[in-house]
Amino acid sequence: MEKTNHEQLLNQQHKEKHFASKDVVKDVIIGVSDGLTVPFALAAGLSASTKVSPSIVLVAGLAEVAAGSISMGLGGFLAAKSEGDHYMREMKREQEEIINCPDMEAAEIAEILAEYGLEPHEYAPVVNALRKRPQAWLDFMMKFELGLEKPRPGRALETAFTIAAAYIVGGLVPLLPYMFIPVATEAMITSIWVTLMALFFFGYIKGLFTGDRPMKSAFETTLVGAIACAASYGMGRIVQLIK
Repeated sequence: MEKTNHEQLLNQQHKEKHFASKDVVKDVIIGVSDGLTVPFALAAGLSASTKVSPSIVLVAGLAEVAAGSISMGLGGFLAAKSEGDHYMREMKREQEEIINCPDMEAAEIAEILAEYGLEPHEYAPVVNALRKRPQAWLDFMMKFELGLEKPRPGRALETAFTIAAAYIVGGLVPLLPYMFIPVATEAMITSIWVTLMALFFFGYIKGLFTGDRPMKSAFETTLVGAIACAASYGMGRIVQLIK
C-alpha cells in the first residue's frame, strides 16, 4: 500500500544516519585547516626574521600547536554547548506554546504543510494525528517551524576532542622538516613544499566531503595557506631589515 503524502512527511522527522559523520567531518575540516596554516606561518616567520636554529623554531611551533589545539578545542566545545542550550530553550518555549495555544500551533502546522503543496483534505489528518501525539507534535515544530535538529548527547565533548586532535595532526605537518634539517632556512623551504602539498591534498578531500568541486577546493585551500606563509615571511623579513 502506497504511503500518503502526510505519512511521507512525518517520516522525514527521523534522524538521518549520516548526520553524525557530517558533524565529525566538519570538525576535522576546522581543525586541520587551522592546524596546517597557523604553525606553518609561524615557523616561516621565525625562520625569516631571526637567525635561529631549527630546534628553536620547532619548540616555538610545538608550543603554538599545543596552545592552538586547546584554544580551538575549547572554542568548539563552547560553540556546540551554546547550540545545545539554544535548542533546549527553543524546545521549552515551543512546549509552552503547544500547551497554552494549541489551536494557534495547529494552524501553524497547517500553514507549514500547505507550503509543501498539501491540500486541506490532505493535511487535516496530519494535524489531527499530531495533536494526539504531543512529542511528535513538538518534534515536528522544532524541525519544520524552527529548522532545528536535536543535538546528540556528548556532542560538545566530541567536537572539542575532534577539533583539538585534528589541529595537532595538521600542525605537526609544517614542523616535520625542522626535526630533520639542521638549517632553519632550508627547513623552511622544505616545510613550504610539504605544507602546500598537504594543503592541496586536504583541500581536495574536503571538496569531496563537502560537495564542492574537489580541484577548486584544493586550489583555494592551497592559495590561503600560501598567502598566510607569504605574509608571515614578509613580516619576518621586514623585522630583520629594521634591526
